[in-house]
Amino acid sequence: MASANHKVTIQSTGHQFEVRPSQTVLEAAIEAGVNLPYGCRNGACGSCKGKVISGKVMHDDYQRSAMTDDELTAGNALFCCARPLEDLVIESHEVDSLNGIRPRILPARVQRKDKLTHDVIALYLQLPSSERLQFLAGQYIEFILKDGKRRAFSIANAPHDDMVMELHLRLIPGGQFTEYVFNEMPEKAILRIEAPFGSFFLREDSDKPIILVAGGTGFAPVKGIIEHMLHTENTRPIKLYRGVRSLQDLYMNDICEKWAAEHKQITYIPVLSEPQPEDNWQGRTGLVHQAVLDDIKDLSGYQAYVCGAPAMVDVAHKAFVEQGLPADEFFSDAFTFANPAPKPAIA
Repeated sequence: MASANHKVTIQSTGHQFEVRPSQTVLEAAIEAGVNLPYGCRNGACGSCKGKVISGKVMHDDYQRSAMTDDELTAGNALFCCARPLEDLVIESHEVDSLNGIRPRILPARVQRKDKLTHDVIALYLQLPSSERLQFLAGQYIEFILKDGKRRAFSIANAPHDDMVMELHLRLIPGGQFTEYVFNEMPEKAILRIEAPFGSFFLREDSDKPIILVAGGTGFAPVKGIIEHMLHTENTRPIKLYRGVRSLQDLYMNDICEKWAAEHKQITYIPVLSEPQPEDNWQGRTGLVHQAVLDDIKDLSGYQAYVCGAPAMVDVAHKAFVEQGLPADEFFSDAFTFANPAPKPAIA
């Protein structure tokens, strides 16, 4: 492990920041207010992938799906897992819309829990009355647990409605944190959070029509983005695709139908991959990304925002680009479990 600070320079902008021995490149960038793209922060989604132009890094564990051995050999790095061994020059796109917003640690009180489905709840958190959390619609928070571990969940409300933070949590069988929240955590419990994080938010400098794809609880940040757009009277056309297994998983469906009924720029397309006989489902079926491909043969004029399981995000990315979407108009947040399957660190 390195024992001294190292300097990182971003080749395209010349921006520089210092990385302490205890930090990854991404952690140091966030602290310095340098806005590198990222999603999961645990080596699972690949959103922070860039190139090391000069210098060397060592990687903490990460998932093979996020970066292949061939990409590593070609000089790529996952900056959420990469620790400098010397000064670096890197190639990474900088996100320029964060307006100087930096994460900070706050206490949050559990206001209430609402059961949305058999395995999804909405958790509402109240911040101290003297505090406001500045964030962009679509970003996420991290709970800091007593053992120092963290759990990340997207913010489901828009920034203008910041008195209470709304999160959507799916129960993970055997998941220490979600089982505690579902079964044991009392209302008025005090939790520590750090927020905001993430580069999954609306790019407001564009007027392109928007495709929003939400798998499961990936609906949470998408809900925040739509509520923000309605609040700011942004009239860009929105096609909202939601992918779930069966009808019981399609929570808050009434809200989506209300958006589409009341706002002519919003089209809502729910897609069930495994509808049950009792669902009597007359709507779309199959994979949610395929519904987009079937509906829009040329994606060259769109922006796409995709949130859900890593496999869905990955296949959507490849397929949308093949159907004409500019690669730099695809924005994603891949929901990952707390402990990704480890991959040996490679210097």
